[in-house]
Amino acid sequence: MRIVADFHIHSKYSRATSKDMDLEALDKWAKIKGINVLGTGDFTHPEWFKSLKEKLEPAEPGFYKLKKENPKEAVRFILTSEISCIYSKNNKVRKIHIIIFSPSFEVCEKINVQLGWIGNLKSDGRPILGLDAKELAKIVLNASSDCLLVPAHCWTPWFSIFGSKSGFDSIEECFEEYSKYIYAGETGLSSNPEMNWRLSALDKIALISNSDSHSPQKIGREANVFDADLSYPAVVGAIKNKDPVKFLYTVEFFPEEGKYHFDGHRACGIRTSPEQTKKYNNICPVCGKPLTVGVLSRIEELADRPKGARPANAIPFKSLIPLQEIIADVLGSLPASKQVQEKYQELVKKIGNEFRVLIDASPQELAMAGLPEIAEGIIRVREGRVNVDPGYDGVYGKISIFSGRSEEEPIKQKTLF
Repeated sequence: MRIVADFHIHSKYSRATSKDMDLEALDKWAKIKGINVLGTGDFTHPEWFKSLKEKLEPAEPGFYKLKKENPKEAVRFILTSEISCIYSKNNKVRKIHIIIFSPSFEVCEKINVQLGWIGNLKSDGRPILGLDAKELAKIVLNASSDCLLVPAHCWTPWFSIFGSKSGFDSIEECFEEYSKYIYAGETGLSSNPEMNWRLSALDKIALISNSDSHSPQKIGREANVFDADLSYPAVVGAIKNKDPVKFLYTVEFFPEEGKYHFDGHRACGIRTSPEQTKKYNNICPVCGKPLTVGVLSRIEELADRPKGARPANAIPFKSLIPLQEIIADVLGSLPASKQVQEKYQELVKKIGNEFRVLIDASPQELAMAGLPEIAEGIIRVREGRVNVDPGYDGVYGKISIFSGRSEEEPIKQKTLF
């Protein structure tokens, strides 16, 4: 069966998250989005873990559902959490975020006991631990060899395995003898698989994509699509084996929309391409402080292949824009506006769910279900006919379909090209 999965989210117990990030709201929005399997996030937090155990019951092996939900309609939950490892290694401070997949509550409890000896798990849904990434791998895999560890948003500058500010240059440098147990990496919002394909060292791992959502409406903005049995062993096995028959494709942001795609200095309104960053020796030409080196530059630094390279065993991907953003662009309104929300609910109700609207529905079906301009916008996104202003230094990029600058028009801010 086709499975749409978003493994990396956060609960209401994480910082800067919506108070609506509870199981009931997540179940509701997963159905609206068309997500079959959703990560729980934050299983290390005592209160959230208690809620998970009280409200979920076993479904298929390693998957859970809300109690009293019809099994045919229920969203499946997979036990996941994210750890922030901050530590010193080789005379440099490292800040690495890592996603943990667990096959059962019992395994989660083993992990939580071990991590609770190291740091305060109550402080945040994504706890900060002074723990070497390889030591985290040792703890998790000792709890169960069925666990999966995935470096989160691999390229973001401040908190990732390859980040320009605190990362490493290879998986082996980070995880040492545990590198052989790293089967996947998360692309993050500011990169896509095509960018990652430029590093031959990543050919051996699968590239997965998740929303890292802090509110229910944002789940599924990136996701993974499988044709596999509905179970933890089947889905995690498809990732570990990088199986192109069972792991069909990922759903990605246009990476320019991510807030660390280009380099720059937000305080000065300066955004630079990798070429310009080199020209300025990584220094802001306005204030003289270091630029935040983003994902594209970091990939250029480590790449051993040219742009456009594609390894033989690559899992495909589709670049999409969330439906509310498409409708907002068509209507010239904000995604949260009443008008946009009404059109969104109307389309989802008529066609089934958001992923069916964005990926599966025919042009004729789209046109019959709503405004012709919205149908045209969805088709343009599918074909990649969008305008992009890359994000930088914590500022999200801007993607527009009908409005915004054309390729010939200048970017209307202090941007160095």
